[in-house]
Amino acid sequence: MTARHVVRRAADAEYVNDAIAPEATGFGRWRAVGFADGSSHTDFGITRLQPRGLIPTHLHSFEESFHLLEGEVVLVTTEATVRLVAGDYGVIPIGVPHSWHGTEVEAAWADVLSPPPRPEHDWDTYRAAELPQSTPRPVDPRDPRTRSFGNITADHMNPGRQSQELLAVSASMRTALLVYSGITLKMMVDSDLGAVLHTMFMVQYEPDGVAGPHDHPLEEAYLITDGEVDATFDGEEYRLSAGDIAWAGVGCVHSFRATGAPVRWVETQSPQMPPRHAYRFARDWVYLKEALDERQHD
Repeated sequence: MTARHVVRRAADAEYVNDAIAPEATGFGRWRAVGFADGSSHTDFGITRLQPRGLIPTHLHSFEESFHLLEGEVVLVTTEATVRLVAGDYGVIPIGVPHSWHGTEVEAAWADVLSPPPRPEHDWDTYRAAELPQSTPRPVDPRDPRTRSFGNITADHMNPGRQSQELLAVSASMRTALLVYSGITLKMMVDSDLGAVLHTMFMVQYEPDGVAGPHDHPLEEAYLITDGEVDATFDGEEYRLSAGDIAWAGVGCVHSFRATGAPVRWVETQSPQMPPRHAYRFARDWVYLKEALDERQHD
């Protein structure tokens, strides 16, 4: 059977300059999962840009979103020129010209490309004329001129810090925090931000956090950013640590359990979650089977 999951270790990361960044200098990307792994909707990895590095203006026939992990970088799009720092995130829609400009420090960001770029189609990337630059502005969730970007911090994952006076913007579904079974989840990139093919969000497990075996009609990717978590994918057990990346394809039964300490990761879903039946928990269908068996014996 073809494997429906991928686990890549941070220690094995290889950063290469490939064709999704034409004519780039000081650029390298670790493609942890992509088309070659059997993925139909997800290309997930980490990009690094050296100080004063440059990815000239280009566009893609895939949707791209990112979350800055360290350093800072200037992103120029037709919408805005923004100075991104650690914690910032955003989405670049299909066909939108953009360029990346290194500053005085190295930058690293997680990114998801959906659908995956295809090497036989020149990586679905096209060089474009340079865009005019304006003075870079910081990401401001209250400024509609940077409506495709946002910022997330550890405080945003704290249920005790969600009162109105502590929020950067007025309370709404955009600022909502989902808390259940020792798990905290906050959306980052979704349809509200302008994405149509995928989502990106932050997940945090408390020391007793657990998600039982389940699968989805979509693909998921995970980048562990803090701590460790015990994961299973189709019955194979892994302990994932900070910097590790995993991917679960459609139908891959997976589960997560905290190791007795908090753990946090960036997660993506491609395509976007359907309005119903997005989770198929094994325990619920076992319950149904047992109920049906009991009825047959009554």
